[in-house]
Amino acid sequence: QVQLVESGGGLVQPGGSLRLSCTVSGWIFRLNTMGWYRQAPGKERELVARIASDGNTNYADSVKGRFTISRDSAKNTVYLQMNSLKPEDTAIYFCNANVNLSPLYRHDYWGQGTQVTVSS
Repeated sequence: QVQLVESGGGLVQPGGSLRLSCTVSGWIFRLNTMGWYRQAPGKERELVARIASDGNTNYADSVKGRFTISRDSAKNTVYLQMNSLKPEDTAIYFCNANVNLSPLYRHDYWGQGTQVTVSS
């Protein structure tokens, strides 16, 4: 059973920083792209950042220059360093992992979500 466990959310003042972590557990054949998405109240879930197995990254325009995604392949863990946080970054942040369970079978998994609140 593949599981994604997130940590690091919380309450922070505008301009502050938080670091999210997400670790994939369970047996996997290969861990492919990992990413972070977020969903604010009344809005659609949106991509924040993703990182491929070769290290290539993509960011939403709204977070470029403020957020950094990274991964530790040995630990099956992805991180999201969030700096210069703004109230509009407030949302539930979800980790996503694209996993090969066998050479030919891929599946997307999601974490349970972690709340990030930016407020004074």
